[in-house]
Amino acid sequence: QVQAEDSGGELVQTEGGSLRLSCAVPGRTSRTEAMAWFRVAPAKEREFVAGIPLSNGDATYADSVKGRFTISRDNGRNTLYLEMNNLKSEDAAAYYCARTTLIQGRIPRRYSYYYGWGPGTRVTVSS
Repeated sequence: QVQAEDSGGELVQTEGGSLRLSCAVPGRTSRTEAMAWFRVAPAKEREFVAGIPLSNGDATYADSVKGRFTISRDNGRNTLYLEMNNLKSEDAAAYYCARTTLIQGRIPRRYSYYYGWGPGTRVTVSS
């Protein structure tokens, strides 16, 4: 398992392996906010991966990662995590964390609703 901050670096893992990404959560948050991970693969649009409210509430996932990825937050450490298991070649992308405001209590999936984007971490999955 490899862990890195969303600091613009690059991580390499083989197919079937695991990685954990982390991202700093802003110190001041509200109950109406959430954070999410997005990814951008070459020649593809920015894709919602997973999101979690910063207070209570359930996480939500893209179908493509459901059951393999887990988003979590450690409020004491002001850190957001993305645990990625059973990596596939199609998971290779630049991963970004970002912040949003809940819309009617729900986590939006469109990237235009997000702000405070991290610099991204490039994930390479080799066969």
